Amino acid sequence: MQRIHIIGGGLAGSEAAWQIASCGVPVTVHEMRPVTMTAVHQTAGLAELVCSNSFRSDDCATSAVGLLHEEMRRLGSLIMRAAEAHRVPAGGALAVDREGFSAAVTEALAGHPLIELCRQEIAGLPPQEWDNVIIATGPLTSPALAEAIIATTGESALAFFDAIAPIVFGDTIDMSVAWRQSRYDKAGPDGSDADYINCPLDRSQYETFIDALLAADKVAFRDWEDKTPYFDGCLPIEVMAARGRQTLRHGPMKPFGLTNPHRPGAKPYAVVQLRQDNRLGTLFNLVGFQTKLRHGEQMRIFRTVPGLATADFARLGGLHRNTFLNSPKLLDARLRLTADPRLRFAGQITGCEGYVESAATGLMAGRFAAAERLGMVPVMPPPTTAHGALLGHVTGGHIETIDAGPRSFQPMNVNFGLFPPLTETPSRGPDGERLKGPAKTLARKRALTARALAELDHWIARAPAASTP
Repeated sequence: MQRIHIIGGGLAGSEAAWQIASCGVPVTVHEMRPVTMTAVHQTAGLAELVCSNSFRSDDCATSAVGLLHEEMRRLGSLIMRAAEAHRVPAGGALAVDREGFSAAVTEALAGHPLIELCRQEIAGLPPQEWDNVIIATGPLTSPALAEAIIATTGESALAFFDAIAPIVFGDTIDMSVAWRQSRYDKAGPDGSDADYINCPLDRSQYETFIDALLAADKVAFRDWEDKTPYFDGCLPIEVMAARGRQTLRHGPMKPFGLTNPHRPGAKPYAVVQLRQDNRLGTLFNLVGFQTKLRHGEQMRIFRTVPGLATADFARLGGLHRNTFLNSPKLLDARLRLTADPRLRFAGQITGCEGYVESAATGLMAGRFAAAERLGMVPVMPPPTTAHGALLGHVTGGHIETIDAGPRSFQPMNVNFGLFPPLTETPSRGPDGERLKGPAKTLARKRALTARALAELDHWIARAPAASTP
């Protein structure tokens, strides 16, 4: 049987390869690292995490991304299997040990008899004899391949900046000032109600911190970068601070749901939270602290945060350009390029945002490609599922061009706004009382997730079976 080729060994490419091989189809994964490195990757491992180590909420009943987690588990996802095996405490979120996670994915793919790993850069479009190809090169697609894609589509890729949060060594955090607590004491499945380290700021300290951010020296944009928009879900803290002095206090530095045991009765005005970044519990990342500050400025300013005065940084923040396709215009419902249907896309290059979303598009692309290779017509996931809602956004998002202005298609995390509305929204609780406010919203989310999982099971029964070795 002729092989399917995948370009890119990130989360999307790795998941696609696993799904294809699980359907009994041979596949080759082409990953250019370590022969050619990117601006942000540090290892040669497949599925390396470069931004955060969190897959976000693992609540499959009331969270859209938690629902996506559960759907992927039911679909035999390698990414979710590796994440479960290497999860670290993070309250209600699913966070992983970066190195262990990447090593598990790499080992699984390298050990599969139907998967071949090829360490080389594909400079330009793949050879014509490759009749079934998945391009999953992510936000850091090599220039030669990006230019070839643009030449084929006649479209320029849109771009935004994605920022990386700093990481500190846990034993350099002053725990006489900081304390462990999850927001509202919420415990995760493998954690406790104390999964985060919290560093409190009073009003004066917060105002001083904001002043320092606004005045800090930042890495300058290049000429070709200065009009590139940010993705709102990953804004640098200095950009948030510039939008208003209270923005950070109602964002990543919100103090709500936290009580400082060192000062009983005194509520912190703002809080910097740190989340465990590796299984050993030796590294912690500053939650939501993506930044474009120069490295010297980062150390100077972040060490003004109470509890971080003597913090030793394992990694400082950074920023990189992220490119993606105008997918609703360029891709069909099977994620194939309409200008060249032998090419299929998956991951962040399609305009989805987030680790889990990228892996989910890889899962779908892999299943679609395998079905075609087996002579079947791929069965699309129901739009009521998280997979179907995400696919609908990528391939059917709105496109508006006004006087040759910017297109409206933008990267997006999975969210309940992408799901078709319920036929009937729950209006009463189990006790018969009319639902209002947050209770009604919660009931709606539970109904959406219940519907999604029921229809996912029907889809799994209809789609080609995949046996996990």
